[in-house]
Amino acid sequence: MLRYIMVGLDGSSESRAAAEWAAREAKLRGLPLRLVHVWEPVPEPMAQAPLLGMETSQHWSERIPRGAAEGLRARHPGVDVTAVHLTGLAGDVLVDVARDAELLVLGSRGLSGIGGFMVGSVGQAVIARTEVPVVLVRSGEQAADEHAMDPAGIPSAATRFRPVLLGLDTRSPDDTVIAFAFEEAARRHTSLRVLHAWNPPPYNIYGLSDHVSLYDELAREHAAELTEALHPWRQKYPAVEVIEASRAGSAADQLANSSRYASLVVVGRRIRRSRFGVHIGPVAHAVLHHVVAPVAVVAHA
Repeated sequence: MLRYIMVGLDGSSESRAAAEWAAREAKLRGLPLRLVHVWEPVPEPMAQAPLLGMETSQHWSERIPRGAAEGLRARHPGVDVTAVHLTGLAGDVLVDVARDAELLVLGSRGLSGIGGFMVGSVGQAVIARTEVPVVLVRSGEQAADEHAMDPAGIPSAATRFRPVLLGLDTRSPDDTVIAFAFEEAARRHTSLRVLHAWNPPPYNIYGLSDHVSLYDELAREHAAELTEALHPWRQKYPAVEVIEASRAGSAADQLANSSRYASLVVVGRRIRRSRFGVHIGPVAHAVLHHVVAPVAVVAHA
């Protein structure tokens, strides 16, 4: 079955930024790009309004994916772009259509102009329900944002990619998440920075020499666990430079701080099936609201 990159499109600036990112990713992977626009029919009383007839509303909404596809073909020659216009509830339709996709890309507004994502209800539902990797792209994201500055200190998409950043829990490292991060770094011919955050003991240990020694010992143990977890992956991807960082503190905070220098942030999301609903997970949820680079949320068992 032919795989493809899929992007949810609604005509907003954030979804247009997501489509541009998805087109660049499709070119890196050599895959076609499919734009999916979902039209949610208005309630019957509104459909009868003289200025908002159902046929007129649907006609205008159908122009969104068609116009976006034409623009993407012009800006990204060589990428096979198709557009699909579907009807239904956006969250349900996107999850269903994404089953055959290799990657799903969604747009999101930035928070207060300083970083992080405003993840809407549709985006949260899709991320929590799909088992396909989902990349969230902020409004205003540019290709140059993923690259290092040029020698003159000017943003440029012609320079090398910034590193890919992976948040890794060494207690339960998942191959699906790690492989995704290594593949993204390899495609970009850039390094992979792997960050492992651990929590120090919940009591005050900073003041007595023996407690300081205990802290140092814990730090060495966590660093060794990270090195061990990555050892087979270094052998599998010898061309990818791996930079390890094991630090005490909040994983979300550290990923947010390090995301300023990353082209892509990768985090895992454990698949949870519960009668009380679906959840993204605390770390992934916090990362989505605080990082400044595009974020890939990779579901795993």
